[in-house]
Amino acid sequence: MNQEYYDAVTKMEGMNVDPEYVQGWQGGYLLNPEREEQRVNEAYSAGYEDGKAHNMDNFPNWKK
Repeated sequence: MNQEYYDAVTKMEGMNVDPEYVQGWQGGYLLNPEREEQRVNEAYSAGYEDGKAHNMDNFPNWKK
């Protein structure tokens, strides 16, 4: 198991980060293909880019 991934997801959940951002971050981190265009939104896209970069600095920006 990847401890960095687990810790990041646990942190986002504890911070009440937007679920769309969390899903994007998870997909980007794991290098999954992005969602189809009609299901993408700003939070998802930002999460996807941060996840690809393994960037955890923007979590507070997406708190609900």
